[in-house]
Amino acid sequence: MWAYFEPVHAVTYLHPRARAAYEAVGLRGYWRGYFAGRAAPLGATEAAPVVAAFFNFAPPMVARALPAVWRLATPQEALRARLTGAVQALAELTYELPEAHLAEAADLLERAASAVETGGRVLGAANAALPVGEYPLARLWQAATTLREHRGDGHVAALVAAGLDPVETLAGRVALDGSPPQYLLGRGWSEEQWKAARERLAQRGWLTGDGAATDHARAGFQAVEDATDRAAAHPWQALGPDDADRLRELLEPIARSGHTLLPEGSPLGLPALPG
Repeated sequence: MWAYFEPVHAVTYLHPRARAAYEAVGLRGYWRGYFAGRAAPLGATEAAPVVAAFFNFAPPMVARALPAVWRLATPQEALRARLTGAVQALAELTYELPEAHLAEAADLLERAASAVETGGRVLGAANAALPVGEYPLARLWQAATTLREHRGDGHVAALVAAGLDPVETLAGRVALDGSPPQYLLGRGWSEEQWKAARERLAQRGWLTGDGAATDHARAGFQAVEDATDRAAAHPWQALGPDDADRLRELLEPIARSGHTLLPEGSPLGLPALPG
């Protein structure tokens, strides 16, 4: 299900309409919009809680954005901008789909999102507490976002339980699937920090001396993915298999359109849709 609802959420990072909406409220530059929009459900927070919740950004990078962005736009303005941009982006991607299709998808995705278990999940809880959107695309995006952040909170917990810090996680990802290193460096970590993380992973048997992933690393990261999936399962169990299958069917054309926005080597790590 993640492969089908993540592209609905991801338009807020990838579509020019989303960036334009942030810029319209004074959040110029990609990272101002990113940090303000994603952190806004937490209120006018300082950097430290966001460093913890977002997990894989270097603290100095977060501190350059927060709390400074709140002088440009309030959290309420950032929330309105992110929803406006996301809805405009989805409208472009779904203009051929009937309104009834979008409304049914929103109904089912909202049902799943209403079943998230928020204990210990800061971003999931903050998004689940936001008002429900008025129109199908707004409802669809907000539900996808709640489910996405709920799943992400569980993923961070699994990484922490596996003893992986943010830089080690990113360095391991590069070794495992060939993610372009600029995505790691683009999160504010220095080359020296990346090198140190690789050395730590090699000492633990996760990387070879030349930086290749070992079988131990593959098993370790797969265990993290499995734990993430288990922690994210409750909304889909609550929805039930028949409605989950129907929702997947409804989301497929939206997700396929969303996949066209993904850059090569996207850091989202989304698997290809079947078929």
